[in-house]
Amino acid sequence: MVAFDVPDVEYPDYSNRQLAAIPLAVLALALVVLVGWYVVTGAPVTPGIAFTGGTEIQISTAGSDVAIEDAFAIEDESTRQVRGEESYVVTFQSTDTDAIRQSAEQAGYTVESVQGTSASFSAETQRLGLIGLGVAFVGMALLVFGMFRTFVPSVAVVLSAFSDIVIPLALMNLVGIKLSLGTVAALLMLIGYSVDSDILLNNHILRRRGDFYESTYRAMRTGVTMTLTSISAMAVMAIVATYLGIPLLPDIGIVLVFGLTADLMNTYLMNVSLLRWYKYEGIAR
Repeated sequence: MVAFDVPDVEYPDYSNRQLAAIPLAVLALALVVLVGWYVVTGAPVTPGIAFTGGTEIQISTAGSDVAIEDAFAIEDESTRQVRGEESYVVTFQSTDTDAIRQSAEQAGYTVESVQGTSASFSAETQRLGLIGLGVAFVGMALLVFGMFRTFVPSVAVVLSAFSDIVIPLALMNLVGIKLSLGTVAALLMLIGYSVDSDILLNNHILRRRGDFYESTYRAMRTGVTMTLTSISAMAVMAIVATYLGIPLLPDIGIVLVFGLTADLMNTYLMNVSLLRWYKYEGIAR
């Protein structure tokens, strides 16, 4: 098992404002990206065909010399080769499955499967996915407030979880990952990851004996090791899934890497500053 060496951060050398400045600036920048994306595209995050409707067709290119981009009159959304085979999975925003199948057959391709999703069904799927994400976040917030029953420590956990979701959403736009059922699942997992590390920090500082900084370092040794291990595992999953051509898993892994990296920053900079302010009544030591 790989052991991570977690260095002690010299927290006394920095004020609460200095500690919180970086995560708050990153959060503000992420919100600007999402708002700008909404103004330009009409949605804060680009939805995939699971949420907009579309068609996915798997074709075999054996025996055809027509390029995929020239075979279809309708512009394709993405093309992915099935590893080890002369087959490709092509997706379209259009729901006209008959026209897409006909274009593939006319180009000499063998159609292995065609799957279409209507716009109305996709809109309902999007609504349910967003409701599920919202309910999970609100439920987490209520649970946290019920556990600590004090405003500042509870807000620290909720704010960190919010930032852990917003930052990956903004990065998804920048790197071209679309919102799908898989990425929604990754965002739900990030809520759990975030709460886990934040509650660990809060418990060490507020409910265990010892100096503030000593308690923080104890929490870091456990929390940072857990998070770095998860980041490594998700990165490996994304790389392997990309190499093997497994759909969804690369996007899930990348989103989790984004969120877990943001969680390190939010937990051990922003949350530490809020908890120190709370414990010392606004006086940075």
